[in-house]
Amino acid sequence: MLKRISREHAIGNGRLIEGDALDILPQLPPDSVQTIVADPPYFQVLLNHEWDNTWKDEEAYLQFTVNWVQACRRVLRDDGLLYVFGQLGKREHVWLHVCSRLAQVMQFHDMIVWDRAVGYERKDSFLPQYEMILVLRKDAKSKPYFDKDAVRIPYDKETIQLYLRDKRYKDKKAREQHLLKGKCATNIIRVPSLKGASKEKVGHPSQKPLALVEKLVTSSSRRDDLVLDPFMGSGTTAVIAETTGRKWIGIEKEAEYIAMTKKRLKALGEKD
Repeated sequence: MLKRISREHAIGNGRLIEGDALDILPQLPPDSVQTIVADPPYFQVLLNHEWDNTWKDEEAYLQFTVNWVQACRRVLRDDGLLYVFGQLGKREHVWLHVCSRLAQVMQFHDMIVWDRAVGYERKDSFLPQYEMILVLRKDAKSKPYFDKDAVRIPYDKETIQLYLRDKRYKDKKAREQHLLKGKCATNIIRVPSLKGASKEKVGHPSQKPLALVEKLVTSSSRRDDLVLDPFMGSGTTAVIAETTGRKWIGIEKEAEYIAMTKKRLKALGEKD
């Protein structure tokens, strides 16, 4: 049991910890986490939610961001990756500064574009249709684990037959086996955002799709590896870890979202 934690719940393969990430992360063992998926507050984007409006200005928010990322760096394995969700927009321009600051705390590894498939309303600009995921590794010398086969995109039968007719490849059997694996995923990931009518939607205002988080977790961790979410929210990371055989730790300070996560994980058990 960790110190200064009001409650900790052992559920399935993981631990759901009630509390503030900045209090809890320093208590976790160093170099113990393979993958970190973080969907932090975006800063004054969800104006009706106190947890997104607790900083007096941008600089205070940026310092908060640097602090929790430094704490995540300590617990991340040398071959691990940290994924940080963010968004650009008129209210979300602070994301530009977030990326700059964090690239000084850890080593920049990639920038994933999440194509939400559907834009949201704007009267004076093109409809925003994407969010971003900053990918960081521990330092410049780190060699992260990455399983590209876990996120390959299948070819349809017609495409496979077309490519097999390419005369440059003499070993047709080997070529066919390669094509059957599917093509490598790019860093533009198209997964529709969750709408109000979605069966997956559970009431969190910034809930991320299971299919999106699954790609991050399965490509950068192995079965039985430890996955961490320092801002658990609706529990999506925990659900994916459970269904893909990973261990997990979720940190969340809002009682409403603790209950939301527990309900989703309980529903998983009822399906088994």
